[in-house]
Amino acid sequence: MSAPEITLIDVAAAEAGDTAELARLRTAGTELGIIQVVNHGVPQDLVDDFHNRVAALLALPRAEKIGLASPTGHPYRGWRQWPDDFGRLELERFSIGRYDSPADAEAAGLPAEYTGEFAHPNVWPEQDPGFRDVTLAYHDAATGLAGRVLRLYARALEVNPDVFPVAATPHHTTFTVNNYPTWTHDDSSTEDGEKLLLLEHADGSALTVLHQRGDYEGLQGQQVDGTWLPVPIVPGALQVFTGSLLSRWTNGVLRAGRHRVVAGGTVTRLSSGVFWHPRVDTVVEPLAPFVVGDEEPEYDPFLLWDSVKSGVEEYLSVFGRPEQVAAWREGRPYVAAVTE
Repeated sequence: MSAPEITLIDVAAAEAGDTAELARLRTAGTELGIIQVVNHGVPQDLVDDFHNRVAALLALPRAEKIGLASPTGHPYRGWRQWPDDFGRLELERFSIGRYDSPADAEAAGLPAEYTGEFAHPNVWPEQDPGFRDVTLAYHDAATGLAGRVLRLYARALEVNPDVFPVAATPHHTTFTVNNYPTWTHDDSSTEDGEKLLLLEHADGSALTVLHQRGDYEGLQGQQVDGTWLPVPIVPGALQVFTGSLLSRWTNGVLRAGRHRVVAGGTVTRLSSGVFWHPRVDTVVEPLAPFVVGDEEPEYDPFLLWDSVKSGVEEYLSVFGRPEQVAAWREGRPYVAAVTE
């Protein structure tokens, strides 16, 4: 019996109606919630251009990167470092909001009552004047892919391809790049001796489109039995995670993909995630095709905006260090101290 592996889906073949490909997609979505996709239509030169640029940005000296921290201390804007409890660098992150300002959000069609979160500006590096345009082009290509995969999941589940509200714009997205250092410390913090750089979790999105590069299988997906399955680095492939929101829409039919990142390799591990959600004024609840007869849905409805508007406070209440929370309250940059 062969060992389990991450399902590789040919998007073009599935869109052309390949029933075997759709059946494999359904199995992967219900059992793991993580797939890899090829023939996905996102230009490889665009994928490489964005990731080469952001890798160069993150390779700058720390003293230079400090200027890329959010001017208001927002944890999802600009650059920041993430130390462990011993002050050792676990990852550094660069985050981009969907819009640069409330005015931009409103011009894109977002009602004014939802634009306040964009009062915290993005941080675009002066070191690379073309970075913003390439970033937005990659973001748009990734969100387009997310919409196509959502339609494929609908077809795989034999429901109307438009059951998920892909067409209702503007979508809500977040965009984060993580750079994990080569871990040289002797650390037996988990049973199998692997150092966790990102704790196990499932994304709160509908779908997450992730790119990864490095020289080891640091990303792992959790199987139903609790064991961990490495996500290999496949040239040209992108990873697509089912988030908890899509699991709610399907009343639990599709499994939210739980995953983690462990240390290893001889070079830093770079990954980027574009997290796709519907409009923030969407009421998220199990959709009719996934609720049988008079049965009680597995999930209660909630307004997506209620989650979005409280996201920073909830994050800081769980993960924020006192000095980070203070910086956020005072509207000033926060740069964590790390052991060199």
